[in-house]
Amino acid sequence: MTTAIWHGKEIARSDRTQEVDGYIYFPRDSVHMDLLKVTPKTENDLKCPHGVQFYDVVDGAKASKRAAWSYEAPQARMKPVDHWIGFWEDVVIR
Repeated sequence: MTTAIWHGKEIARSDRTQEVDGYIYFPRDSVHMDLLKVTPKTENDLKCPHGVQFYDVVDGAKASKRAAWSYEAPQARMKPVDHWIGFWEDVVIR
């Protein structure tokens, strides 16, 4: 079982995660999506060939900017994680 922990709080848990390019992706149904807030796309985001969408991780007054993402229109190489959620920054994967 793999978990994503943010400031001591479990925000995702799954036994079906996938690793691509060194990042662990969680199926969307295993993520507490209520803790993720869609961020506006930057110019660089719009250049991404996989249609990246970043999310802030937010719980009350705590927030981590752009600490999660998903590929909304992935090309072949990223198709296995289509709409799955990846984490970085201060989210710990165990």
